[in-house]
Amino acid sequence: MGLAAGSPASGTRSFADLHSHSRASFDSLADPTSMLERALRLGLTHLAITDHERIDGAQRAVELAGGRLVVIVGEEVRTRDGDLIGLFLERAVAPGMSAAETAAAIHEQGGLVGLPHPFDGFRSSGGSRTGGAAGRLEELASLVDYVETHNARAYRDANPQAAAFAARHSLPGVASSDAHSVMEVGIASTILPGPFATAAELLALLAQAQPLPGRASYYVRLWTPAAKLVQRLRGNGRISSSQAATPSTGGTA
Repeated sequence: MGLAAGSPASGTRSFADLHSHSRASFDSLADPTSMLERALRLGLTHLAITDHERIDGAQRAVELAGGRLVVIVGEEVRTRDGDLIGLFLERAVAPGMSAAETAAAIHEQGGLVGLPHPFDGFRSSGGSRTGGAAGRLEELASLVDYVETHNARAYRDANPQAAAFAARHSLPGVASSDAHSVMEVGIASTILPGPFATAAELLALLAQAQPLPGRASYYVRLWTPAAKLVQRLRGNGRISSSQAATPSTGGTA
């Protein structure tokens, strides 16, 4: 469900970046063709494109990939309790619901739910001041299939806290780039001990996931405010819950 055409990665291991943003996102200008080319150069076998509140950019990347690597159609969804990641989606999940409602909507499609950059106080993250309060973390732990224990853009001690949280709740941990530019794709990734092409296959491998951490340069991250401005001028602002049914299609090709 929600995968590129083509067979799963050959060989005994998969190399996956499970969190990235194309220019369909309101805060990225990354061209999907260039993202795929960089992923291939780095030896990735799987790339999840998880644009904010939309999946049309990821669906376009599926077509562009042509079976050269597996593109996972995903979405980063703003919930009332912080962001969640949905993988293997067929329909976009509307923002603005509770974490429980959002996770249920993802699972209803047969997708996987990830907890991205928890404890990062600069973003809408579980455990941060801007996302779900610490008291809601127990609920989040019961809703998700994996935790992003290393996010290449996370600040301060967010990643160590995320790793401790995952260990405390016996949840699988992954490393992801959270790329908002082409040069960030694959900066952090995860090794899985086998090929996968479905949500169920990935879920079975996650318990043995091996995170490969890396850091996005602060200079690279300075492009994000500029990307937001350009996208706003193009009419591709962040999608609200009222707009979610009919998102703009600008900037996805």
